[in-house]
Amino acid sequence: MTWLSDTRKVYDALAVGYADETRDLLDRLPHVRAGVVLFADLVRAIGGGPVADVGCGPGHTTALLRELGADAFGIDLSPAMIEIARREHPGARFEVGSMTDLDLADGSVAGVLAWWSLIYIPDDAVPGVLGQFYRVLRPGGVLAAGFHVGDESKIETSGEGDRPVQAYVHYRKPSHVADRLREAGFTMEAQHLLNPDGPKPGAILFARRPVS
Repeated sequence: MTWLSDTRKVYDALAVGYADETRDLLDRLPHVRAGVVLFADLVRAIGGGPVADVGCGPGHTTALLRELGADAFGIDLSPAMIEIARREHPGARFEVGSMTDLDLADGSVAGVLAWWSLIYIPDDAVPGVLGQFYRVLRPGGVLAAGFHVGDESKIETSGEGDRPVQAYVHYRKPSHVADRLREAGFTMEAQHLLNPDGPKPGAILFARRPVS
């Protein structure tokens, strides 16, 4: 799957700059931060338990979840990102891994956070990824997914010098993502639109693995 290696290369190449750029991102985006807070509250309401931040990058969101009382750990495809996350947030657990094949036991987590990480997953791979989220969540567990809103896929080029890196970024309508979640077995609970009148709209969907 070349898209996996392309995504890894992008974030390995950009890890240091990306970590610096996003260090205070949640403070600058209060509506996005509110989504993280709500997610932590929903996990707390079901008695808590381990929370997987899938596509955690440099670990800033994982760290916020832990400040909010969640037993959060991070997983990311990029070894360079995980190295930074471990260095900057030494009290948390971070592992290299892919959301296409999570190294987690069935029903082992109370929550899964996919914070703008599904944007690199092509349409034909989304059902498998959502199936992984469903598998690792315990019954009643919570999923929160944030993503760019749109209806196109485009190549984004990053990096400087003579070795730029590229990866496809997929923009999706909330209704499309919600339909894929339902097909994976989830029950939809809420949809938050972000900056709907702006140039870069986003959305956060909250879903749950049914208890029965």
